[in-house]
This record gives sequence, C-alpha cells and structure tokens, in this order.
Amino acid sequence: MSGNTFGKIFKITTFGESHGTAMGCILDGCPPQIELTKDDIQHELDRRKPGQSDVTTQRKEDDAVEILSGVFEGKTLGTPIGMIIYNKDQQSKDYSNIKDVFRPNHADITYQAKYGHRDYRGGGRASARETANWVAAGAIAKKILQKEGISVNGFVSEIGEIKADSINHMETSNKYFFCDKSKLSELDSMFNDLIEEGNSVGAKLGVVVENCPVGLGDPVFEKLDANLAKAIMTINAVKSVSIGNADDLLTLKGSEARDEITSSGYSSNNSGGILGGISNGDDISLSFIIKPTSSIKTKGKTVNNQGEDVDIEVTGRHDPCVGIRAVPIAEAMVSLVLVDHLLINKAQCADIEQKLPFSE
Repeated sequence: MSGNTFGKIFKITTFGESHGTAMGCILDGCPPQIELTKDDIQHELDRRKPGQSDVTTQRKEDDAVEILSGVFEGKTLGTPIGMIIYNKDQQSKDYSNIKDVFRPNHADITYQAKYGHRDYRGGGRASARETANWVAAGAIAKKILQKEGISVNGFVSEIGEIKADSINHMETSNKYFFCDKSKLSELDSMFNDLIEEGNSVGAKLGVVVENCPVGLGDPVFEKLDANLAKAIMTINAVKSVSIGNADDLLTLKGSEARDEITSSGYSSNNSGGILGGISNGDDISLSFIIKPTSSIKTKGKTVNNQGEDVDIEVTGRHDPCVGIRAVPIAEAMVSLVLVDHLLINKAQCADIEQKLPFSE
C-alpha cells in the first residue's frame, strides 16, 4: 500500500524530497480537451511559492513547472499528465547540525522509527515543499471546475490572537491572505516581534465552494465531507477540520441549527452545503486550524539518535506562520476532491436528473 497517491478516478501520484533534485507529479484520469497552458499552472504555484514576503520562509524557489506529457496544442489529451518542478535553492548545510537529533513536533522521529532511515534535510518527503505538487495538480482541477461554473476560494480568518472582523473571501490580495485590511498594521507588528524572537504562531483558514452541484459524494465510506476532511488533514501542520458552522453547534438548539427548507431554498447553511455526505447545492464551507511552526530559533529540548537529552535550536529559513502559504494548497486539495467526485458522479448517475424540489 502506498501513501503517495490521492484520488479514485482523478488521481495524483507525487514524488520528491525538500532538498532533492526535484518535486514531481503524475496526474491520471484527467478528461481530454481541457484547455491548459503552463501559465495556468504557474499562476497557482506563484501564489504558494516561498520567499514572497518578509513573513514567509526566505528560501528562493522559482517553482517553475515543466509539463512533460499529457498536453498537446494547449489541450489535455486524456493521457497521464506529467509535471516536474526542480529544486534550486536548497541549502542542506542548514540541517547538518541536527542530522543526529530529532526536531520536536516534527516527523523526524516517526520517519526514523518507521523506515529506519530518513532524509534530515528540511524534512525530506515530510516537508511542505511536497505541496507544490498538489498545487500544480490542483490548478488543472480548477480549470475543470471553472468549466462547470464552480469556484473554490480560500482565505485566512485568524492568525495567532488576531481575528478578522469580517470575511470577504473574494478579496485576498494582501500578503496575509487576510480579508480584513484593518488588521494589517496589527499583524505587521506581531510578525516583527515573532521574527525578532525567533518564534511562530498558528492560523485558522477557510475555503468556500460556490455553485457546487447537488449529488456529489457517496454513502457510506466516500462521503464528500469525509473526503474533504481527509484532503485538508493531509496538509502539513493541520490539526483540525470543520465542515459548516461548527463554531456555534454547541450553543445552537436543534430548532436553530437544522437548516429548514422552504419553497425558495434553505433558510440557513449550518451544514456547510453537505447532507448525509452528499452535496445539497448550497455553498460548501470548511475551516481548519494549522499549528505554529515547530522549526524555530527558540531553544528547546529533544533527544539525539542515541536517546540522550540535548538542546536544539533550528536555524535555516522558516515561516513564522505556515498558515499564510496554505491557502492555495487548501484550494488545490478541495479542487482535487471535487473533480474526483464529479467524475465518479457522472459515471454512476449519468442518466439521472439530479435536481432539488424547490426553485433556487
């Protein structure tokens, strides 16, 4: 069993390590005649790539994608799409001082225990550098969704203790992917302190899917919300995922939370657009929390490969908040799940008119 493939019909298999030669992805099951250029993919990769601001890792990677197969004359062929992104700014010497110790709250110790061998340079396969593959594949998924009129938009709603007063997921132009521009000076001040201190904070993010058709998702073990939760939990450092209005479910009564239905549609959307694991035609909303970066300059405690207590101070180039760069990654993973379910739904229910009993 391999953990390097994601999806059922529209599926990706990825390879590469953070400080290896390249990151790569094979996308299989893509429908033919989808208009696609390298620029379509590069646009999404540029949103994710490191070194774009003073609050993200200063590793400088162009993340320039090369399409190796599956596209001809600007359209997909229906054959496997091969993509590769070469690593150019890996500085493995930054990790030579910790090759014999385990970074706290990292995969170092579990990879070593499982495989008996690990690539300590930037975390190897466990690094968030791997997510460049997902974003490249997600760009193609987005093209398919756009053809269906479906949009996927991510945003950051909280960073540390700073919370947006209002969210407009269509406006995520500032460097924090934060929709509440009145918080920018407060965020700048917090990040200046964090960088000086050599510390980090976590973040809460969200994704909204608009114009999703009814009928996506299969009972019992392929529920749409379950697959979305798995996709988001796959992202490095994510510790929790919520679908719909999870924040208020403990205080709302059943009469308030049940999304009553009228002849003109749903009266609310506490369910997040999914009922019984199947999309209900309303907007799909999810949120998730990413932990603070564990690779920080603040000295801490760990053990070495001999089991001896040692101090650790991680040098190198790291994000004071990894949540900021996770927005395009989350959009990509959600898009991959949606396209997979679209194809499965068309295969199973092609002759069924899937519609709601009310006019929206």
